[in-house]
Amino acid sequence: MSVENNMPEEELELTILLPTYNEEEAICPVMDGILEVMQGLSVSYEILVLNDGSTDRTCALLENYPQVRIESHERNRGNGAARTTGVKAARGKWVLMIDADGTYPADAIPQMLEEAKSADMVIGARTTEKGTLRLLRSGAKGFIRALASYMTQTNIPDLNSGMRIIRKELIPQFFSILPTTHSWVSTITMAFLSSGYRVKWMPIDYFKRIGRSTFHPVRDTYNYLTLVVRTIMYFNPLRAFIPISIFMFVLGFGKAIYDIFTYNWHFAPSTVMIVMTWIQVTAMGLLADLIVRRSRT
Repeated sequence: MSVENNMPEEELELTILLPTYNEEEAICPVMDGILEVMQGLSVSYEILVLNDGSTDRTCALLENYPQVRIESHERNRGNGAARTTGVKAARGKWVLMIDADGTYPADAIPQMLEEAKSADMVIGARTTEKGTLRLLRSGAKGFIRALASYMTQTNIPDLNSGMRIIRKELIPQFFSILPTTHSWVSTITMAFLSSGYRVKWMPIDYFKRIGRSTFHPVRDTYNYLTLVVRTIMYFNPLRAFIPISIFMFVLGFGKAIYDIFTYNWHFAPSTVMIVMTWIQVTAMGLLADLIVRRSRT
């Protein structure tokens, strides 16, 4: 069944968004795969490429695809900035994001659209790791994913997958906390989970990228880690403060018991400092939680 691409904005159901930076080697195979899949679906859609300041032939190659709409940044502003600009420019009720580097399977789109009927966001959960520095990335992502799972009280199979479909009307409320880096996808995942929206994961294949990766192992891993903590502080700070408070309480209580038997009810200065630290951490956590709750009412 054929699909109409040039329908009025109010009738578009889907925007397929590709944030793109110097992907001349991959853009044509990726575009061909998407168009082939979408031709068989009865859904109104557009394909939007957000060119994030590419300096290669990416845009020139896209001229062969008249059905593709291109929005551009004058300079490279980051993968997250490209996603935010793309969402603002999207005409569809849903935004399906897929990287333009050939790593994600376009043939997963139909099933993701089906899963989205009962969700606010559907994330393609990658079953393998095919990125550069595989061992380092797997270990770092595993730790960050475990931390995010604890913070959101949700089992997260894949925190930062670049393929997902999101209900567009729910995204703008989070623009103020979404970063300009690769951590955009991690932040939006945690924001949706912390806000009680319906998030589903769907297993997908993951392939070795075509071309050169823009992922920086140290910088981007640090960004992921700090944004996990920062995001949960924005939504549920007690999940960060409670473990520290409990640890300080147990340490202070144990030290106080030791002092009672060792110094005959005289408490060492270190014991007093630990107890005071516990009081301060607990008070800060309660205050942060109060501020978050009042600001979100």
